[in-house]
Amino acid sequence: MAHMVVSHELMAQQEPANIAKAPAKKRGRTAQPKEPKPPKMPKAKPGPKAKPGPKAKPGPKAKPGPKPKKGKDGQEADGTQEKIDKTFKKVKKKRDRFKGMTEDEVMSRTLTDILDYNLDYVIIGINPGLVAAYIGRWFPGHGNHFWKCLFLSGFTDEQLNHMSDTSLPEKYKIGFTNMVARTTPGSKDLSTKELREGALILVEKLKKYKPLIAVFNGKCIYEMFCREMFGKKPKKLDFGLQPHKIPDCEVALYLMPSSSARCAQFPRAQDKVHFYIKLRELRDQLKGVARSDEIQELEYSFDLGLAKEDAKRMAIKEEAYDPGYEAAFGGAYGEGGPGPEEGQSNGH
Repeated sequence: MAHMVVSHELMAQQEPANIAKAPAKKRGRTAQPKEPKPPKMPKAKPGPKAKPGPKAKPGPKAKPGPKPKKGKDGQEADGTQEKIDKTFKKVKKKRDRFKGMTEDEVMSRTLTDILDYNLDYVIIGINPGLVAAYIGRWFPGHGNHFWKCLFLSGFTDEQLNHMSDTSLPEKYKIGFTNMVARTTPGSKDLSTKELREGALILVEKLKKYKPLIAVFNGKCIYEMFCREMFGKKPKKLDFGLQPHKIPDCEVALYLMPSSSARCAQFPRAQDKVHFYIKLRELRDQLKGVARSDEIQELEYSFDLGLAKEDAKRMAIKEEAYDPGYEAAFGGAYGEGGPGPEEGQSNGH
């Protein structure tokens, strides 16, 4: 018993010591265990380097756009630029071609024939163009080769222009007329009835005035004449003297290239001079006159491609400036006045 009491006393003495040794609880959240770090993966070895390919060639540089407009003070004007779409159209400034006259008023005019009896040549056109009717002269415009071809071929002894047209019958035995008298912007505006009646009127003029040679200025006019006069177009059409004959009329029919600068087959005046020379020779032949030695052709050949190359190489610009035209019409041709029309040869 004494032993047991001693042991209980020893236990009682040891309990306070154990209690004092226990750690005190900390305030706040309980600490959570840290997650283990994942193991480090071994680094992959780099592969072989790829060889560089060929460098791309730089494309063409873009052209710089238009400079922005500047304000009155020399600074760029503010504001957004309007978008330009397909519906946008540039507004062209209209030229006052006929000094205030409208086309309808010009079309009400016509071009007077210049005819006389027993002429050597009568130059025949389709119908008056706008410029010819407005001026009232034959073959006006710096783009028409008629007057230059007359001079280069020896018909005239000086360079003339459209203001000299009325002097040609007396001085050079040359007259002018048209197949149709009505003025139009182009020959396509003429009706079949007008062409048919015009061909008959032309025949009556030739029978009345009896020129030696009727000269058709361009294939188009002669094809129209043959269709209305003989009922069909010729199958083959060459420049020069024609085989066709007008019934009860001794006038020879001669075809020459159009004097217009728009003639694609003969774009320059010097390309047409050959046919004017042959026209003079035909006149002398019909009259029984000995051939003149003033102008002779030993050999003639024409190649359109070579002619264009030669014109480009020599920088030839036909009728670029002729003081005679400007003096005759008050400088209109040099100041944006009436210009050449398409589709007609009498006055264009």
